[in-house]
Amino acid sequence: MRRNRKVKIVATLGPASSSAEMIEKLFVAGVDVFRINMSHTQHALLGQLHDRIRAIEARLNRPIGILADLQGPKIRIGTFADKEAKIAGGQTFSFDMDATPGDATRVSLPHPEIFAAAKEGDNLLLNDGRLRVEIVKAAANRLDTRVIYGGTISDRKGVNLPDTIIPIPALTDKDRSDLEAAASVGVDWIALSFVQRPDDVAEARKLIRGRAGVMAKIEKPSALNSLEAILEISDGIMVARGDLGVELPLETVPARQKQITRAARRAGKPVVVATQMLESMVVEPVPTRAEVSDVATAVYEGADAIMLSAESATGAWPDKAVATMDKIAQSVERDTFYRSIISAQRTDPQPTSADAISAAAHTIGETLNLAAIVCYTGSGSTGLRMSRERPDVPVIALTPIAATARRLALGWGLHCVLTDDAHDLDDMVVRACRIAFAEGFAQPGQRIIITAGVPLGTPGATNMLRIAYIGKDGAAGN
Repeated sequence: MRRNRKVKIVATLGPASSSAEMIEKLFVAGVDVFRINMSHTQHALLGQLHDRIRAIEARLNRPIGILADLQGPKIRIGTFADKEAKIAGGQTFSFDMDATPGDATRVSLPHPEIFAAAKEGDNLLLNDGRLRVEIVKAAANRLDTRVIYGGTISDRKGVNLPDTIIPIPALTDKDRSDLEAAASVGVDWIALSFVQRPDDVAEARKLIRGRAGVMAKIEKPSALNSLEAILEISDGIMVARGDLGVELPLETVPARQKQITRAARRAGKPVVVATQMLESMVVEPVPTRAEVSDVATAVYEGADAIMLSAESATGAWPDKAVATMDKIAQSVERDTFYRSIISAQRTDPQPTSADAISAAAHTIGETLNLAAIVCYTGSGSTGLRMSRERPDVPVIALTPIAATARRLALGWGLHCVLTDDAHDLDDMVVRACRIAFAEGFAQPGQRIIITAGVPLGTPGATNMLRIAYIGKDGAAGN
């Protein structure tokens, strides 16, 4: 099953899309990686969803990625005596540690770490940023604020602190339990919420122990200040525009999206653009023009993947949302301007043999108009290096390791195929030619370029290029 696009699609599973029948429909429509939101998924359901996806994978003989997205810490206010209260712009409103139900003048904020970190001049955002207050006095157990934007506030609403680095870990006890369950069942990626600093990612890496890729969600302004360090220790990045759009001025989010995407591309780490991409399709069968432009912008920017959330999890049209995203991506990648935009952002290779080989394969493939680039990869690093090049020539990643193929399902332009390791150089060429032919990328008389490492099967040892002709019935020709 060959995709007619380079960018990958991630879709969230939920009540509208958890059946085996709908999961298969979504995959056929274009999903490359399925996201399981651990905020709403018990461990038993996680196991069931995993098994359903793997059964479809086996039946259709195509690697499918699974991403488990951890909830992260949730900062919420307490309750109100009347369930809600109205606060007006300009008035004073206080937060304290008193569990007594609140009113129009105060409410409980049961998070002592916030009182320890917040300072005068910091802002607090409530109810997804609809209400904003500014701290005018900060004490050990009380924050007095001035209401900037007022409105109705109700029980247990979430709080965002865009100006404050909060000394709480990115992993809660629930996250640790969910992480272990997800890694044990065999997911391919684990997304870490509420990342503020590289240490948050390091902690998750220790717990995962190489069983899955670690994806850092960038949704806090403090994470942007440490973006390069977070990228270095992460396996992938998600532009989580929901909370990022709450904590940053909305008009700055597009530029931040570009900043994160380009930084991830330079680092050769997969980057996913997420949140509200086709939001209107939760209830409508067609997206708005603005949403189509939003998806197109992420594709033009060279993101590895674009993601659906509520559209596929709870929406009325999950498979149609996937098909729509697929059509938009294909249309963008056929555009005459697309290739020049992608090429303009190409990053110079790192001074390693593997990077040099990948860059050379890119150049040779396009200069000679080859049918495909075939790269043998064990750990997946060679596949990601080739993906980083963003070649116009199709890339086939061959690996004997199922976990590698599934993880690479997120990588831009990578068509992953499970195959045994080559026995020798002749077998390497024959195998590559036959697979390129069988998968529909090359016809007899065409040429492919092969990258591999010698000795064969040595991880991280990519050091060889080979051009081969496709012979009759896919055999290697002279």
